[in-house]
Amino acid sequence: MFRNREDAAFQLAEKLRGRSLRHPLVSAIPRGGVVVGGILAQELGAELDVVLSRKLHAPGQPGLALGAVSEDGSIYLNHYAREYPDLTEDYLKEERRQQIAEIERRKKIFRDIRPPASMQDRSVIVTDDGIATGSTMIAALQTAQLQNPHELIVAVPVVSPERIPEIRHWCDDLIYLLAPEEFWAIGQFYEVFQQIPDDQVVASLRAANTALPGKIRGENSSGRRRSGRPRQVYPMENPFHGPIQPR
Repeated sequence: MFRNREDAAFQLAEKLRGRSLRHPLVSAIPRGGVVVGGILAQELGAELDVVLSRKLHAPGQPGLALGAVSEDGSIYLNHYAREYPDLTEDYLKEERRQQIAEIERRKKIFRDIRPPASMQDRSVIVTDDGIATGSTMIAALQTAQLQNPHELIVAVPVVSPERIPEIRHWCDDLIYLLAPEEFWAIGQFYEVFQQIPDDQVVASLRAANTALPGKIRGENSSGRRRSGRPRQVYPMENPFHGPIQPR
């Protein structure tokens, strides 16, 4: 159990401290992930940015995520989505449209501070306050892969153990503090788990990057390139088209 997101983030930073990172970038999923990401960036001397992805909600059950849509418009569907009885192509297209609209709204707010940070040839740490279904995290990782980072690291305080194998498929390393068998919701592992407003995200981004002059420090050093990872992307025009096979 964590006191709050800040407590979880400081503990998570200890697991990453001392790790060799190439021009590190913390890429946080708003909104709660930005609280965690701000502290990780501060403790690791990294740049902070956001990666925008949104859950795709099940028909009639807004609390159930069938998948997620990423900032570039690609969607990821969970393995059980195809079997959901009320899921139709028309519903999925409309849900995608609504979530893309919210991503665009957030983009205008958060990108007003600064343009997106380059991920190319950098150690990118993608973070959130926890992973339940893994949908938004995988959508975020799909977006990050397109920018050819040196390595993709997922770092979260808590993760559903059922999602660990799939998350590992999409990144080079997965760092977490808790993977409890009894997992119902991320908030159950925090004493305080309040909603985070947009202005707090903006303040965190501004504070983190003001405190880190020379965001990309020096020239790239030599080192291994990240290995290829699968991209299970459903084309925008036909979300029921089969996934690209993992490599």
